[in-house]
Amino acid sequence: MRFSVRQCAVALLLFCCLPLQAVQANQVDEHQSGPQSFREAKRMAAKLYATLPGGQRTFYCDCAFSGKQIDAAACGYRARKNAKRGARLEWEHVVPAWEFGHQLQCWQNGGRKNCTKNDAQFRRMEADLHNLVPAVGELNGDRSNFRFGMLEGEPRVYGRCDFEVDFKLRRAEPKDDRRGDVARIYFYMRDRYGLKISRQQTQLFNAWHKLDAVDDAERERDRRITELQGSGNCYVRNCDKTLNSDTDKL
Repeated sequence: MRFSVRQCAVALLLFCCLPLQAVQANQVDEHQSGPQSFREAKRMAAKLYATLPGGQRTFYCDCAFSGKQIDAAACGYRARKNAKRGARLEWEHVVPAWEFGHQLQCWQNGGRKNCTKNDAQFRRMEADLHNLVPAVGELNGDRSNFRFGMLEGEPRVYGRCDFEVDFKLRRAEPKDDRRGDVARIYFYMRDRYGLKISRQQTQLFNAWHKLDAVDDAERERDRRITELQGSGNCYVRNCDKTLNSDTDKL
């Protein structure tokens, strides 16, 4: 059976277009799954952490919490300055909204409010559950949009909570067994949304990733978030992607 040139052209067009339509549909579904706003993400995160093994505990200080209340006395947290906020649970972006927002044009045209209103990419990043963790409110405020790094000889000002902030250097240092988690969240945000990370920070996060290996709690958190929003963190699942990027030049 022979086909005309016209019939071949139509068949080729159908062959090429159908897979493209399927990919586009998958992209729409992926973007629509999971929380659609930061507010919705916080509600979903609260439900998620309520059922995680090990109970409800803050990310940096391991303080037990219920609802929006921190049990500061039980975990030895001591407020540096703001006792009210030190007893309150807040949801923190490990990669601050300021950091990923500043890399988008919407931020230059009106800051976070403009991005939330007008930029779908920003809203997806702001609502991504992989980047959202429960934190002591005062710690969230003190860390602000500071980058993570190593601090030498910094005094411990949050009681037994091993978290240090240098306000002059605008840098924060989490405890040893959270550093790998932080690194893997940054790498996830880089790969998924094109977040730019400096070469120096990439090297630091590589070291943190190796020194603080993935544990069962982190795997379970990743599994449940993947079920909720459809995207998993490859670095928690031991993918073979390179952790270095020669194109990251911030």
